[in-house]
Amino acid sequence: MIEKPDPTTNVISLLSGGDVSKNICEGLKSFIVTTMPIPWELAKGRIGGNPIRIVFVDSMERERVEQQLEELPEFECVVAIGGGQAIDLGKYFSWKRKARLITIPSVISVDAFVTPAAAIRINRKVEYIGKSSPDPLVIDYDLIRTAPVDLNIAGVGDLLSIHTAVYDWEIAAKNGENQYQLHQKTVDQAYKILNSIIDHSEDIRNLTNKGIEAIVKGYMEVNRVCLPEGHYRIEEGSEHYLFYELEERTGRAYIHGHIIGLGIYIMSHLQKNKHERIVALMDKMRLKYQPKDMKIKPQTLIDSLHNLQNYVSERKDLWYTVIDQEAITSEWISCVTSELEF
Repeated sequence: MIEKPDPTTNVISLLSGGDVSKNICEGLKSFIVTTMPIPWELAKGRIGGNPIRIVFVDSMERERVEQQLEELPEFECVVAIGGGQAIDLGKYFSWKRKARLITIPSVISVDAFVTPAAAIRINRKVEYIGKSSPDPLVIDYDLIRTAPVDLNIAGVGDLLSIHTAVYDWEIAAKNGENQYQLHQKTVDQAYKILNSIIDHSEDIRNLTNKGIEAIVKGYMEVNRVCLPEGHYRIEEGSEHYLFYELEERTGRAYIHGHIIGLGIYIMSHLQKNKHERIVALMDKMRLKYQPKDMKIKPQTLIDSLHNLQNYVSERKDLWYTVIDQEAITSEWISCVTSELEF
């Protein structure tokens, strides 16, 4: 059965259940597929129909994406199958050609399958471009469970980040550094999303149908709250800023939910914001936030934390957070990193 969510979720229609991607493309007149080799191998025998072109992601640099687009014939629909980059490529093509978009995520580690803009790299910097909405978003529980469990569980990272991001927003408001007006109604809506994730922590840990649904619906609810506001302040704050510094420092890509989990661990400590509670929750869900899971060396993290305030002060596009308010001393760094696993 196809659901018709609130339009502000950026999902025109939603189809979820076991094996619901089967024959989803039957009857489509002319469609292309954006994907990667592994998800395509898993999905090509399910979806039916005959795509006029299969486009594999090899780079998200705009120059390369535009080149791939120019080489495509006319099409009426884009079917994006896979993880974040395959979905983003499909969203970009859909937006540029004004074509219908069907998204079939094979993993729910990031929220690309519900967000309107595509993450495109321009001179190696990520920029969010365009606007496209899935019709339908196809959540096939069986397909999603073919991905490694830890990658799917990583999807809670941008939902658990509500814990630290909302606190940062409240800090900004108290210090008169509030780029966006803090509304209690928005805060309450954010915590409602977080509490729903907490309520489904066992299902998420075990990746049951309810657990998958909780993550997907959580992302959609974030859109419902944030898109009308014009910002994502409820789920992006200091925990993301540490990730940005580390990514720039190391030149490496990280599993998004894992590195955000590390940011939540460290910044909830700096905030003095129910640190033990949120860490226990991440442990319960088996979110891989430890530095050892991402091959981050102790000195790399220590250097990143020492530089974090300088990094944030130079990034004029970043919002005011606990990083701007609290001293990040050598003693505190030693304390917060002492119980992490490297």
